[in-house]
Amino acid sequence: MVLTPLEKASILVEALPYIRKFSGQTVVIKYGGRAMISDELERGVITDCILLKLVGIHPVIVHGGGKAIDEMLERLGMKTGFVHGQRITDEKTMEVVEMVLAGKVNKEIVTLINQLGGKGIGLCGKDAGLITARKKTIPAPPGEEPVDLGCVGEVERINPEIIETVKDEGYIPVIAPIGVGDDGRSYNINADYVAGAVAAALKANKLVLLTDVEGIFADRNDPGSLLSVIRVDEVPDLIARGIIAGGMIPKVECCVHALENGVGRTHIIDGRILHSILLEVFTDEGVGTMVVKE
Repeated sequence: MVLTPLEKASILVEALPYIRKFSGQTVVIKYGGRAMISDELERGVITDCILLKLVGIHPVIVHGGGKAIDEMLERLGMKTGFVHGQRITDEKTMEVVEMVLAGKVNKEIVTLINQLGGKGIGLCGKDAGLITARKKTIPAPPGEEPVDLGCVGEVERINPEIIETVKDEGYIPVIAPIGVGDDGRSYNINADYVAGAVAAALKANKLVLLTDVEGIFADRNDPGSLLSVIRVDEVPDLIARGIIAGGMIPKVECCVHALENGVGRTHIIDGRILHSILLEVFTDEGVGTMVVKE
């Protein structure tokens, strides 16, 4: 579709109040799913982040990389299993996870930012004590033995100093979700939870989670039942009724954590839509589902 000059001008006019409103604010973006494995969508996400930076908004990217980890484990002939959506991560698997997330995926994103005209800088939880983690445990159902997930962790605390320093110097921070325990042990952490914790530590204006679905539906079989707004106090009931289920639960939980710790708005949007970040930040209608405190 080719836009007329008037249509292009209208788009810029619609974006202007949002640029003014969010200038100087921080937006944390959880980047993963198909948006990471499609060249067109990948360039779209990174271009969106560079544009945000150019108009005075500070994007902070937290990325996943499950598919890249799976591919590397397969190449090395290493088997892995999952429990409740969590990868069982022994010490050898953790070495691969850290190599792929912090050494490969992270640097590929940074390189693309730099190639497209931005200033990217890669970080993981080990840099300047950014993410302190503890071992994650999954309570066992009655009559069952607890599952040891190995080097799977959860965020204990975030030190935002290094993020603040680099973003104030004009860089776009790109964070791999690797944490470190007080004993120096590395932990693989769900990137959704890291994004929520980072947003809370930065008191970000927005937390944006890119997913492989349009948002949260009241009825998964009804495309017209998309919930555009969910309040925090509605979340427990929506989980109990199965409306929020599976991989959407950690996304919503990290939104709730962020909102309860000072983040302004949280958004779950479809990363399969080209320039979905710009649509969410700079247009009247937005896309996806917004989770709000009240």
